[in-house]
Amino acid sequence: MKHIKKYLLGIAAMAAFMLTPFVAGAQETSLGESMVNFMNDTGFAKLADGNWLCLVMIGISCVLLYLAIVKKFEPLLLLPIAFGMLLTNLPGAGMYHPELFEGGHVHWADFADTNNTGILDYIYLGVKLGLYPCIIFIGVGAMTDFGPLLANPKSFLLGAAAQIGIFATLLISLVIGFDFKEAASIGIIGGADGPTAIYLTSKLAPHLLGPIAVAAYSYMALVPVIQPPIMKALTTKKEREIVMTQLRKVSKKEKIIFPIVVTAFVSLLLPSAAALIGCLMMGNLMRECGVVERISKTVQNELMNITTIFLGISVGATATADAFLNLKTLSILVVGVVAFGLGSAGGVLLAKFMNLFLKNKINPLIGSAGVSAVPMAARVSQIVGQEANPGNFLLMHAMGPNVAGVVGSAVVAGVLLSFLG
Repeated sequence: MKHIKKYLLGIAAMAAFMLTPFVAGAQETSLGESMVNFMNDTGFAKLADGNWLCLVMIGISCVLLYLAIVKKFEPLLLLPIAFGMLLTNLPGAGMYHPELFEGGHVHWADFADTNNTGILDYIYLGVKLGLYPCIIFIGVGAMTDFGPLLANPKSFLLGAAAQIGIFATLLISLVIGFDFKEAASIGIIGGADGPTAIYLTSKLAPHLLGPIAVAAYSYMALVPVIQPPIMKALTTKKEREIVMTQLRKVSKKEKIIFPIVVTAFVSLLLPSAAALIGCLMMGNLMRECGVVERISKTVQNELMNITTIFLGISVGATATADAFLNLKTLSILVVGVVAFGLGSAGGVLLAKFMNLFLKNKINPLIGSAGVSAVPMAARVSQIVGQEANPGNFLLMHAMGPNVAGVVGSAVVAGVLLSFLG
């Protein structure tokens, strides 16, 4: 009985504490008016005031959550993006305020008013300042083996050819009415590199960040669906059956020197690409040097996972109804597919052209792996190659163009920034 009495007294004290504001307010307003004010402050009331577009965005976020959870389309990023989209479109929640970043600038003075800032505003600063994509690139570098690329330097050309999708899509975007900065941001979708697309878009066209990020990661998940028909249409069965010789073994010294040389050369040639390339190569150096194994594992796992969560939520936060529900978004989704297709086709066609002059032929299928979707695009090359010839093993050969595509898309992003940033 003694414990029950204490429990009841605790509940009574809590109830008194919660009712204090209503009792104090009752001196000025009636209880009925207080209830009306409370109901008017709810998100349900704001929906009734005409914010029905928020319901559409909430529905879209639920569709993306379904694709991430049930269909497993890039769930590590699509799930937080979808949930960020859900949070930012809840009327009255006040988690994200686009006006704080209006005009492509951070209005720091407005952050002093905590009543007009939300948690997503602070998280989004990591995207706006270019922090999250660079951290992701450190993790990508730590997980990437550049051995296949060093063993077959011709892979650099295939990775470069796949970037044709970026420039072709840029031109298409200009034709259909986007300005240069918007077109460059849309074109980078063709590189199939999510962090690079987010980095460039946050610098050039932040108002398009939501639809571009959703398009980039959705189509990356659809690489096994988009690429095979293109690869088969551009190659003959005989070409798909080509068996490639085993790659040479790359020494540890080569793997250590490579990231240092690439960082110095690319940064001196194209300073605007130094942030992405430098972070990518630093992560790779951590992997290959063998003396910071603990840091390398942290970058690959804990740091990468934490940053992925923040990156996804903050990108989803930009997908407000005003920014997402328009013809521009539909155009981006359509042009994004074209970008992926052209990037895949560019690598395949260059491989076919190179075979005209090479004694040891290249299987053109590995050219499609020149897009940056690591390692999914390389796996698609392996699958399509084995369909034509069960004894064909193209995975390691395809990893060369695949990792070259990561470097290539970062370099292209640097070129676009230097011209338009």
